[in-house]
Amino acid sequence: MSRAFVKEPQADAPEDLPELPLSPNPNYVTPRGLALLQQRKTAAEQSLAEIRADSIGGKQQRAQLERELRWLQSRIGTALLVDPATRDSGRVALGAEVLIADSDGAEHRYRIVGEDEADPEQGLISWTSPLARALIGTEPGDIVSWQRPAGDLEVEVLTIRYDGH
Repeated sequence: MSRAFVKEPQADAPEDLPELPLSPNPNYVTPRGLALLQQRKTAAEQSLAEIRADSIGGKQQRAQLERELRWLQSRIGTALLVDPATRDSGRVALGAEVLIADSDGAEHRYRIVGEDEADPEQGLISWTSPLARALIGTEPGDIVSWQRPAGDLEVEVLTIRYDGH
């Protein structure tokens, strides 16, 4: 077969990028989580405006930013705002800051947030995580089983706090 009929990829042509995955769960967000999504969208729009499409790598950068913007617009458009300040401060729900103690007495503090705001290293856990699902609906003094890959762990809810309470 002649090489004359084989299409060679252009060095600066963008690849067909797959869309970023969207969660099948309802898109519950805290006010902070929604603000973070909007900040990311603004930053991506600014970056997109600064890229020259005719520059080396510019088409690829544009394609990546356009894909991110589609994802952000979808997440913002489907956001279901849950204001923690309006919650019953006696039960754990989205937006709650929960202090728990494990069976060794070690205390840990977590805030239950939307999926896009989650950052476990900072104590921000998604409402869809196993720990959050175990905690939602509990009150101080309740003991729940946190189902983990490393084995179940019983934890006690010590305190619940919401911003504004």
